[in-house]
Amino acid sequence: MTGDAPAAGPLLLGIRHHGPGSARAVRAALDAAGPRAVLIEGPPEGDALLPLAADERMRPPVALLAHAVDDPGRAAFWPLAEFSPEWVAIRWALRHDVPVRFIDLPAAHSLAMTDSPAPGPDHDHDHDQEQGRAGDGDAAGAVAAPPIDPIGVLAEAAGYDDPERWWEDVVEHRAPDGRLVDPRAPFAALGEAMAALREVYGDGGHPRDAVREAYMRIQLRSARKEFGDDVVVVCGAWHVPALGARTTVTADKALLKGLPKVKTELTWVPWTHRRLARHSGYGAGIDSPGWYGHLFCAPDRPIERWMTKVAGLLRDEDRFVSSAHVIEAVRLAGTLAALRGRPLAGLSETTDAIRAVMCEGSDVPLALVQDRLIVGETLGEVPDTAPAVPLQRDLARLQRALRLKPEALDRELELDLRKDTDAARSRLLHRLRLLAVRWGEPAAGRGSTGTFRESWRLRWEPELYVQVAEAGIWGTTVLTAATAKAESEAVSATALAEVTALAERCLLAELPDALPVVMRALADRAALDADVGHLADALPALARTLRYGDVRSTDTAALGEVAAGLAERICVGLPPACTGLDADGAAELRRQVDGVHTAIGLLAGAVPADGLRERWTAVLHKLAARDTVAGVIRGRAARLLLDEGRLEEDDAARLMGLALSPGTPPAEAAAWIEGFVGGAGGGGMLLVHDERLLGLVDAWLARVPADTFTDVLPLLRRTFSAYEPGVRRTLGELVRRGPATGGQAGTVTGTTAPGFGPALDEERAEAVVPVLRLLLGMDAGDAEGADADTVGNAMEPLGATG
Repeated sequence: MTGDAPAAGPLLLGIRHHGPGSARAVRAALDAAGPRAVLIEGPPEGDALLPLAADERMRPPVALLAHAVDDPGRAAFWPLAEFSPEWVAIRWALRHDVPVRFIDLPAAHSLAMTDSPAPGPDHDHDHDQEQGRAGDGDAAGAVAAPPIDPIGVLAEAAGYDDPERWWEDVVEHRAPDGRLVDPRAPFAALGEAMAALREVYGDGGHPRDAVREAYMRIQLRSARKEFGDDVVVVCGAWHVPALGARTTVTADKALLKGLPKVKTELTWVPWTHRRLARHSGYGAGIDSPGWYGHLFCAPDRPIERWMTKVAGLLRDEDRFVSSAHVIEAVRLAGTLAALRGRPLAGLSETTDAIRAVMCEGSDVPLALVQDRLIVGETLGEVPDTAPAVPLQRDLARLQRALRLKPEALDRELELDLRKDTDAARSRLLHRLRLLAVRWGEPAAGRGSTGTFRESWRLRWEPELYVQVAEAGIWGTTVLTAATAKAESEAVSATALAEVTALAERCLLAELPDALPVVMRALADRAALDADVGHLADALPALARTLRYGDVRSTDTAALGEVAAGLAERICVGLPPACTGLDADGAAELRRQVDGVHTAIGLLAGAVPADGLRERWTAVLHKLAARDTVAGVIRGRAARLLLDEGRLEEDDAARLMGLALSPGTPPAEAAAWIEGFVGGAGGGGMLLVHDERLLGLVDAWLARVPADTFTDVLPLLRRTFSAYEPGVRRTLGELVRRGPATGGQAGTVTGTTAPGFGPALDEERAEAVVPVLRLLLGMDAGDAEGADADTVGNAMEPLGATG
């Protein structure tokens, strides 16, 4: 049946999930029918949670979350927005004290039927569910498009190339106030259309629908026995023909025989408009949840109210938008709708009008409107009385205590670890990261490189509820769960760098009970690992950990002893390890040398090892002078010594001269240059201020044979392309000018300083005389005939030089 008359059987309301037109029509049909019971497509295990929908603290968008108890990552969501027909039906039933139930296939079966751990396959054309493995990748529900789109087929049959536009014209823009002569008429027409499509397409490429529909028919029969035919069913329009079909109980039960089953738990969780959007990978998603929410909630004049919202957003972004812009945009949207033969202006017309009038033809501010309003960042709310795993409850308690409210928008958080509240926030975020709950990610700080400050970027996504459920296997509180997971990872770690990184994370998260286990694992791995590369990768994390220990007042004596031992072993084993390397191996070891150099700088004075910096300096001298060491490492060692003041400029020039001598292969010489002046260490400015070194590079480059020039060009491009444009331009000017010679523009010794010409340019000096006369307050009579020398003499009392 498709809803011809109440007396003929249950009223089947075929809807499109998240459609405001469908939601208004469902509300009108329920008001007209006044049923004794309402049945809704959804997991029956959620029936006990339905009364929470009447709670004032429950604010959509929200979703039913079901997950397997033994495998929390196997989860599914049933999202509901304020404009979802199912949500409207639930609220109507609760408000009128009418029994309301879910009748879809139980989550215990649907989760067990997920074929693989990959994000899940159980999406039909209108199925309002996200299923699969949450926490892997972007979301729990990134799935392929269904074989057919019923709305798309109907739109094409009506001559539309855009299914969304057809749906707006046929459903959303008809009877916007919900008043219809017969509220059931649209559902009857849509049911007939779906029946015709199913005659052609069968199950539409989703054989699992037959199982779901068999279960729904069984539940419908049970409700009819209890309430008679005075029952309303709210389900996806695709299922209406199947629910009205005449089948036997035996046939339906046969389809359900032998279904796999898992133990599940369900709860309500907040959802976001962004996760309702189709581009997020949600199978039943829509293009414009924010727009649809506006259409559903606007009491009247939706276009005028929408344009006012857009104007407010653009004004908040410091764009000039006046009332006249709003009036003109409304007028243009209506005109476009008339020209296109549409009953009312839709999203495409309002967007075109906004682009032309408020954005002056630019898509840049329009992208902001698309992101903030058309899609939207609304995050729902769920009352504390909703069921939750113990870990989720503890996290919610900490969020309230620390005033860290989950938000769907990106939020920058600056923490000062000297303050108790900020330190507690830091511990919470680090513990969650250790538990793989990625609510916050460390960000680059603003204006401070000290250890007392941290910067975070926070963004709450619905999938984090599944990640919290997965982390619940480690403990019932954030502290105990993070401690248990850290201890487990320490025992199972196979690489030394893994353990040192874990030690750093434990210190940041302040897990005192886990540190002894981690330290024992660290000592064991360090004693057994003889690979210098592994030791070099492990040392920087230990050095950072010792710094963080100072900030967090943590006893790091054991860490210091391990770090000192690693540093000593690196000093002994590094020179032999730097010989006989290919290009990739040399580049990797150069990175490790940089890391060890920084780490030893942090460790100096903080570990029980006297003379550590001096021993490291001796190692760098060996690397810089040994011909058998790879060129990129020799160059880097020389540069590090020069920056530390442990190498005189004359000695640096001598080493460069040797490395760039005619007897050195061009590729090896280019690698030396990359090590010496490459990277982010200011090598370009070194060449700018020391023309001797620049001259050596220039002379070597001029000697490179043509047949080998193309071999060294990639290395040189990689080195010099990392410089700032201004540095590259200055180097080019210096090279073009050629070797420096003596001149008046130089220093008092008569040599030309970098960046100066060989002599004073009289013409350019005279050009600034009028401005200087004005600055010095010289009247026209005094200044008449004054030349550059006169002005220069007048400036001598001010400390200026010629």
